[in-house]
Amino acid sequence: MSTVTWITARGLFGRRRFLLLLPLPALLLALAILSRSLGVDPGQWGPAVLVGLGLAVVLPVVSLIIGTGVLGAEIDDGTVVHILTKPLPRWQIVLPKLAVATGVSAATVAVPLYVAGVLAHSVRLGLALAAASALGALAYSALFLALSLLTRRPVLLGLVYVLIWEGLLGRFVDGTKVLSVQQWVIALADRMAPTDLLGTTVSVPVAGVLTALLAAGCTVLAVDRLRSFSVAGETS
Repeated sequence: MSTVTWITARGLFGRRRFLLLLPLPALLLALAILSRSLGVDPGQWGPAVLVGLGLAVVLPVVSLIIGTGVLGAEIDDGTVVHILTKPLPRWQIVLPKLAVATGVSAATVAVPLYVAGVLAHSVRLGLALAAASALGALAYSALFLALSLLTRRPVLLGLVYVLIWEGLLGRFVDGTKVLSVQQWVIALADRMAPTDLLGTTVSVPVAGVLTALLAAGCTVLAVDRLRSFSVAGETS
């Protein structure tokens, strides 16, 4: 598993798509620092930066780029053959890749969210946002990793989920919030550091259970799907 982890990390950081991860977290940090330095009331910029940008855009988009890339890119360019020919159970391929995707996504998002949370409210809020975003990164990464094995257009389908389901329907249709990773993350963060800057109608128990179910279910689905791949990288 350590070999697969190393190969995945090396491939991820060696691809140009990794450069796509930098602008959004940098924008989040810049807006938080600028708002604080100008003395703007956190009640005015906090929800927009922390939730509207950080949890609604930066977290899912970063997770989408990485989650679809750790295995999907190898399938597209054919290098997955080198891993599939190894005498490894498929779960020993999927789990390290999921771990890398989750770790890189969480680190990329949690650090700027922590800083923004501290600037907006307190260290407690910063830690809560970092911890909740890490759990969100796990759920998103598992979902997008599974999508990369189920379809040839995982990025497109991922954007449909993020932009339409979570972004559009999540704002106007209350029922869709229960099936929104974004809302689960907000609920968990608000429980760890209650504040008026965060708010959701999803309960914490529901958020916790659904986060675990999505991560576990998509991981099992990805393992099962990978078993159907032949050495040529096609599905049987």
